Amino acid sequence: MNIMKTTLLMTVLTVLLVLVGSLIGGNNGMMFAFVFAVVINFGSYWFSDKIVLAMYHAHEITSDQNPTIFEIVQDLTTRAGLPMPRIYMIDSEQPNAFATGRDPQHAAVAVTEGIMQLMPKNEIRAVIAHELAHVKHRDILIASIAATIAGAITMLAHMAQWAMIFGGFGGRSSRDDEGNNPIAALVMIIVAPIAAMMVQMAISRSREYDADEGGAKISGDPMTLANALRHLESAKKEIPMKATPATAHMFIINPLSGKSFMNMFSTHPPIEERIARLEEMARGKAIG
Repeated sequence: MNIMKTTLLMTVLTVLLVLVGSLIGGNNGMMFAFVFAVVINFGSYWFSDKIVLAMYHAHEITSDQNPTIFEIVQDLTTRAGLPMPRIYMIDSEQPNAFATGRDPQHAAVAVTEGIMQLMPKNEIRAVIAHELAHVKHRDILIASIAATIAGAITMLAHMAQWAMIFGGFGGRSSRDDEGNNPIAALVMIIVAPIAAMMVQMAISRSREYDADEGGAKISGDPMTLANALRHLESAKKEIPMKATPATAHMFIINPLSGKSFMNMFSTHPPIEERIARLEEMARGKAIG
């Protein structure tokens, strides 16, 4: 993603943080949320990869522990002209993967145990190529920032909800309360997390199309990536994964089952459309 889109994302989500903070503590809450947003944005840039990896209890692996995945990643990074990323394993039976890190020099690729156990090597290769395309396009930073800040917005919205339940937004002066009402507060509590997810959705959809195309070019095999997406989607329906809506956009396919309300706002394009584009690419047609 380019600098303008990164700036837009951080601005929109920062504003949401500040608005929710104002609900909790008026002017003081707004100032607290603003400082909190500055800290979150700074922390997201430097530490978002570690935060997301820790959320999924991912552990770094070595070439001795899993030579197959290292062989695949080394081959593909050479083809893509990228430095070798760190490789992490997630203890989940659902086949899935994501990339994170602020730039190609600090990138990490995380794969689940399920993808290593259930997918053939050529499809694992296609999935890794997709993730390395995210690295090459330098759009993994924005995904990590979105995950971190959206999670903070949801947390503050929940705090505001409990503050409303237990006596309103106490601690405000009468001056702070001017212009505020419980209905507006309730609307913001509901809308803020959804708005944060919609920002993620709009950005993530274009990222996935670009990474599919870029991954197919890196691997040289768009049809294998199409088949991998088909298998990943099928396995997801049978094997659940403990994932949060705030980080679902980072995976190659949405790890959530689709049964929750928040999943109506999908962060990924329809799998059928992604497969169709890759099939067109395999036939030598231009992808719009």
